[in-house]
Amino acid sequence: MLTYPHINPIIFSIGPLKLRWYGLMYVLGFIATYLLVLRQIKKFNWQALAEEVDNLNLVLILGVILGGRLGYVLFYNLPFYLHHPLEILATWDGGMSFHGGCLGVLIGGFIFCRRHHLDFWKTADLYVVTVPIGLGLGRIGNFINGELFGRVTSVPWGMVFPGGGPLPRHPSQLYEALLEGVLLFTILWSLKHKPWQTKPSRLWPHGSMLALFILLYGILRFVVEFFRQPDPQLGEIFLGLTMGQTLSMFMIAGGLLLWFWRCRQPRAAGSR
Repeated sequence: MLTYPHINPIIFSIGPLKLRWYGLMYVLGFIATYLLVLRQIKKFNWQALAEEVDNLNLVLILGVILGGRLGYVLFYNLPFYLHHPLEILATWDGGMSFHGGCLGVLIGGFIFCRRHHLDFWKTADLYVVTVPIGLGLGRIGNFINGELFGRVTSVPWGMVFPGGGPLPRHPSQLYEALLEGVLLFTILWSLKHKPWQTKPSRLWPHGSMLALFILLYGILRFVVEFFRQPDPQLGEIFLGLTMGQTLSMFMIAGGLLLWFWRCRQPRAAGSR
């Protein structure tokens, strides 16, 4: 059994203001996405997006925060928030849903691209290959907070988490950081050039990176949920599956459908 490293979730505080590791991970993830998207814009010479990238980033950040919070409220703890509606605003107490944040980003990004005459699928491909960095950092933040720990286990690397009882548990946050962060980023980043090839490809149209991200994240999250302790207010909700697995099944199906649909769309050579 490994010893859980008790790290203060608060890096420092100045009066009522507190800088937390979890919040810092979000900031670092946004910065990484911003820099890597700029790098791709320059590589693929997409001037139209370069002129709008700062405004788009602001929309996407709001989409992550609003979508993530509303997703948690609706998917994971709706009865509580119906009785305590003001607690919806208490994001500092935790409670963010990746699936909700994903929907928020997609909706916000689609509306922005339509209004500013940007190709949504090309834009999504540029951004989505950078998303795993933020996901991995966020899971490390969960680990530091001692939250979202795994199920009870006898493996040698099990840890006793604060609030998790006296028995060792899977450090499932680190599993997710490696799978949804490191592995997913490595795959997507290595394939990012495929939709931008000069010769049109039926297998790698614009939007294929988004479809691949949705598909692979759904698969990886579904697997990790077998090691992660189900949310106490929900437990296993459907045929022994958790809420995370149920939502991930929709992602897997959606990723496959999106890929096949995009492959059937006509594509012009080159890029805007």
